[in-house]
Amino acid sequence: MADVEQKLKDDKNFRLGFESQLRGDIHKAIEFYKKSLEESETPEAHTFLAWAYSFLGWYDEAIGECQKAIEMDPEFGNPWNDIGAYLIEKGQYDEAVFYLKKATKAKSYTTYHYPHYNLSRVWIKKGMLNKAISSLYKALEVNPYYTPAINTLNHLIKQIH
Repeated sequence: MADVEQKLKDDKNFRLGFESQLRGDIHKAIEFYKKSLEESETPEAHTFLAWAYSFLGWYDEAIGECQKAIEMDPEFGNPWNDIGAYLIEKGQYDEAVFYLKKATKAKSYTTYHYPHYNLSRVWIKKGMLNKAISSLYKALEVNPYYTPAINTLNHLIKQIH
């Protein structure tokens, strides 16, 4: 995350893209991320452009941008997790597992709770509730306050009992 924070600080177009995205102006965010990439190609800019594409349901384009980020820095965890999440949205659960597991082992990553949570989503879709619960516990080991994991775990426990 330090790389992303530094990118937000140093790159005006990247920062404007991020701010536009937070305001919900996705098309403007895409413009700014592309300008950022024209000035300096970075894995962060590719990953955030992918994130903007995903808001429009453009998952194939988003996956392509994340793959560019991975080629630049295979240890940057964000694009691994994001590809997994986009594959879940496309219903490609088995394919998602590979990317999410890579994210859980990436050296340059600070939000490991996301891929563990996303793995739980896959296991739920596949009816593998014990694996889902295990993934949720792993997510909560990393971030005990991650509300989606807490809520999903509570829901699954109620289903089982």
